[in-house]
Amino acid sequence: FLVTSPDLKLGKKVNEGKTKEVYELPDMPGCVLMQSKDQITAGNAARKDRMEGKAAISNATTSCVFQLLQEAGIKTAFVRKQSDTAFIAAHCEMIPIEWVCRRIATGSFLKRNPGVKEGYKFYPPKIEMFYKDDANNDPQWSEEQLIEAKFCFGGLTIGQTEVDIMARSTQAIFEILEKSWQPQNCTLVDLKIEFGVNIQTKEIVLADVIDNDSWRLWPSGDRSQQKDKQSYRDLKEVTPEALQMVKRNFEWVAERVELLLRTKSQGRVVVLMGSPSDLTHCEKIKKACATFGIPCELRVTSAHKGPDETLRIKAEYEGDGIPTVFVAVAGRSNGLGPVMSGNTAYPVVNCPPLSADWGTQDVWSSLRLPSGLGCPTTLSPEGAAQFAAQIFGLNNHLVWAKLRSNMLNTWISLKQADKKLRECTL
Repeated sequence: FLVTSPDLKLGKKVNEGKTKEVYELPDMPGCVLMQSKDQITAGNAARKDRMEGKAAISNATTSCVFQLLQEAGIKTAFVRKQSDTAFIAAHCEMIPIEWVCRRIATGSFLKRNPGVKEGYKFYPPKIEMFYKDDANNDPQWSEEQLIEAKFCFGGLTIGQTEVDIMARSTQAIFEILEKSWQPQNCTLVDLKIEFGVNIQTKEIVLADVIDNDSWRLWPSGDRSQQKDKQSYRDLKEVTPEALQMVKRNFEWVAERVELLLRTKSQGRVVVLMGSPSDLTHCEKIKKACATFGIPCELRVTSAHKGPDETLRIKAEYEGDGIPTVFVAVAGRSNGLGPVMSGNTAYPVVNCPPLSADWGTQDVWSSLRLPSGLGCPTTLSPEGAAQFAAQIFGLNNHLVWAKLRSNMLNTWISLKQADKKLRECTL
């Protein structure tokens, strides 16, 4: 059954679950092969069936989802898709907790919380955790139980900091996938994920798989159209015809999940500098735009010395239909931002390069604008790029995902710095 490239040598089997096998890779230290099976299960394998082609469908789904998250900036174990039914991942010691994030109340939540109606929406999404223990039907755990268990994996003890990081990451991962499904008019109802400790880097990463067993997906927000594994759980009797219906649902998801890696929405940043002496400042804006995947063009024009040329350049970018954010870079007396803002319906942001001599006085020309102009000012080149990204992120889930991931990673780095400092002090 194993399908690998001729040059990939398999080592011993590290683990086997209900739907996958994990193998060591002797030629790739620190990596494993995650091999999917043609098996579908429900109720801790109380119901179990072979579904021809499921391994390839699951592998395709997981590979796309992990690629999306990784490109956004989420730390995952995923390395690359290896074959139709297998992918390579960083070797992790798995933390035996299933993290569940819910936007809509349904399924087991309703049984555990009688009185809550199906369809109740959680703002922010609700986080729950379940201890992986088949014998006891994966009991729900509290944060306190997880901390008191004093687990240690890959040399990392799971304490308050690690629990907080996993909880925050679960919400961010859910929100990125929820936003990514929206352009397909598909509601991500809930999501189940697992984390592991990367044995080489000793950090917590998203691991295992995210496939059609991991979530509930309702096209048009309509439960009766569900395309996830619930359609298998709900079967009164598993007939060949019923299994084909379930397989068609899984294929529907695998086809559309590829579209999550693309966006129809375009956008660009055009940086206008009053003088070529401001080029270094402008290149920082361009570099920061690239981290969000936003194209950026640099132009030189002075609203004081050539207003007609400034307005001609503006018209050039208004005329081709690509959504544009203009960034005006002008020190001393900034006429560039206000003139642009007064003559275009597109967003304009000032990002003046401040000099040591006159900086405090110069900035007033960017801040004190005539009435009727909406032209904000940010002094940081990276801040100007982020402002543009937040505008484009309203209609572009890939840009939004990078912004959301940045927020998470900043929060995690502060959390880890605090833990390190406390350990040094103690």
